Amino acid sequence: MRSETQSTYHERILRVLVHIQRNLDEALDLESLAHVAHFSPYHFHRIFRSIVGESVKEHIRRLRLERAAVHLKHTDAKVTSIAFQAGYETHEAFTRAFGTMFGASPSDYRSGHQAAMPPVANRVHYETNPETLTFEPYKGGAPVDVRIETIDPVPVAFMRHVGPYHEVGAAFQKLMGWAGPRGLIGPGVSSIGVYHDDPEVTPPDKLRADACISVRPDFEPEGEIGFQTLAGGACAVAVHRGPYEKLPDVYRALIGEWLPASGRELRAAPPMEFYRNSPMDTKPEDLYTEIYLPLASE
Repeated sequence: MRSETQSTYHERILRVLVHIQRNLDEALDLESLAHVAHFSPYHFHRIFRSIVGESVKEHIRRLRLERAAVHLKHTDAKVTSIAFQAGYETHEAFTRAFGTMFGASPSDYRSGHQAAMPPVANRVHYETNPETLTFEPYKGGAPVDVRIETIDPVPVAFMRHVGPYHEVGAAFQKLMGWAGPRGLIGPGVSSIGVYHDDPEVTPPDKLRADACISVRPDFEPEGEIGFQTLAGGACAVAVHRGPYEKLPDVYRALIGEWLPASGRELRAAPPMEFYRNSPMDTKPEDLYTEIYLPLASE
């Protein structure tokens, strides 16, 4: 009975974590979040802290400040606008909170992290389709093709991994071990990794990733196995052939080179990796991964 109760608690807190990350701009008060979890407010914040490792307020504040850091790195938005989006009414309050977390003022952080990118003119090439580009990733390697694709929403079963991204394999193994006996793995099922945080912003022990498999829309979550629908819409899709260890190089080139050359803007949704084969029966050099980077509407 105890393990069953613990499983139910994890399922309900996981539901809240997904709700928070999807509604980070909303007023996320304790009472409304407790309602999402079907806990009383009195017990909810204690249960949340025991499972997540930080209080509800600490968790929300950290996610908003980390998102602000990402915006400082990758956009030219005014610091005051970023501060308001992070929930701070004054520039001064935002600067204090940001400095406490990152050890620098927002302006200094921006100037220190918006490193000059290599010139794109000789590295990014338009092909016959004006929305298809090819670029050479950092540190050499084969040219990477990028295409623009509009995808439908994808309902998935997932297991949340918190920690260094290179350790997400354990979550996939646990998810597959759970899904196999239930007949949820087979032809037409996609294996997907969703990566919520920028590893250059978020501490390694706080990085959030979801190990996912596509399921029917009527899937029912169970314990640590949650359910969510990955957002559809326009995406830049980069094809990577080779070991997973080289994926960070593709991300750096995709965001640092392809994105400025394309004239497109990022959408407020995490990148997704679709794994078209498995390291269980495929050599590292033959692994085939598609990175989906969500794009804002033109």
